Amino acid sequence: MILIKTLLLIGLTLTTFSALTTEQLMPYSMPRAHVVAIEDSKLNRQYELYIKLPEDYTADGSTQYPVIYTTDAKWQMDLLSGVTSFLMPTAILVGISWQTNMSEEIDYGKRRAYASRFRDYSFLESEKPDVQAKYQFGKADQHLRFIRDRVKKYVKNHYQIDVSNQTYLGYSMGAEFGAYIVLSQPDTFDNYILGSPSVDTRSVEFLEKQVTHQSVTKETHMANVFISIGELEDTAMKETNQLVSLFEREAASGLSLTGLKIIKAANHSTAVPDTFTQGIKWLAALSSR
Repeated sequence: MILIKTLLLIGLTLTTFSALTTEQLMPYSMPRAHVVAIEDSKLNRQYELYIKLPEDYTADGSTQYPVIYTTDAKWQMDLLSGVTSFLMPTAILVGISWQTNMSEEIDYGKRRAYASRFRDYSFLESEKPDVQAKYQFGKADQHLRFIRDRVKKYVKNHYQIDVSNQTYLGYSMGAEFGAYIVLSQPDTFDNYILGSPSVDTRSVEFLEKQVTHQSVTKETHMANVFISIGELEDTAMKETNQLVSLFEREAASGLSLTGLKIIKAANHSTAVPDTFTQGIKWLAALSSR
């Protein structure tokens, strides 16, 4: 009898939970956050901006707020929101989504939602013709133009921002894209947080040529760079140190570098939370000066 009552109780609990799942559970929305559709009209690409405002935000012009832009918004906004809530609560957060209107004629499989990141965050074509044809690697210049001409201008026109305190945060391919911005158009942002950039020998060589090519014409722009890597990322350590050396060579152009921050006992995945925490802590210290 006891066994029968227990089974009935379990069945009732599961039935109740199932009903809640389908009828009563509501999706969670991040407080003070909203979504804005935005288009790269030159290339017919649709994106979204996930924008979170500080708790004390006011639009009366009395306060200007620092802005942190991040790529891979669906992956990173939750963590960035949590970290900044404690370490930099006055910041406006702007997450830039992946392209939302990718071609339906191409089978991207499970990568469909984020397929555009391979094109938008990379500056070299794939050495595999079939992969290149599918994902169109190497269009970072187009995405950077979109960010400069559309995203940043939208944010400036609609929110009370501190135009002298705008930060880019990227991880993995997003950090590789950030390195490209630093070494091609550093005036895009004032501060850069680059976590475990997915660079290899080819990409570092390309960036070195980029530095050499633009060294004659590049104007001085004060920019601050925080770069980190997990201690266990053995295969990427050499190239990341080479990237740091490139940044150090740019000191004459106004670049200020923290040096390479090593996230102890972490690999490419587990370094993420400490990278965000240490990076935002560094940024908060800069902003308080």
